[in-house]
Amino acid sequence: MPAVRILVVEDDAIIAFCLQGTLIDSGYDVVGPVASGEEAIQKASKQRPDLVLMDVNLAGELNGVEAAAQIQAQLGIPVIYLTGYTEDVLQQGARMAGPYAYLSKPVHERELCTTIEMMLNRHEVKKRGR
Repeated sequence: MPAVRILVVEDDAIIAFCLQGTLIDSGYDVVGPVASGEEAIQKASKQRPDLVLMDVNLAGELNGVEAAAQIQAQLGIPVIYLTGYTEDVLQQGARMAGPYAYLSKPVHERELCTTIEMMLNRHEVKKRGR
């Protein structure tokens, strides 16, 4: 069975590197990382990952919430939001975009892997129910 492919969208290079290492060490394939919402949409369209880890607060034209909404609408790929911020506006926007989960940074390996597996299972059940 092929490894689960995860797109990492994070504009902080150190955090992206740490996430990538954690995911690889846990047996996942990493697509990316990419640093902007625009890159995330493009990479997701081309690579079709199984799941996206999306930083909420990205630099560029599209923040993570906007990019995630487009990825979910166009491709149906589940998204887990990563945030180091508790800004009400961003969280409200993320809720409206229908996230599968939120994780606060710094992310702990066990919590990350457990959340990924739960979200992939939930997504599979949802797909079967259509």
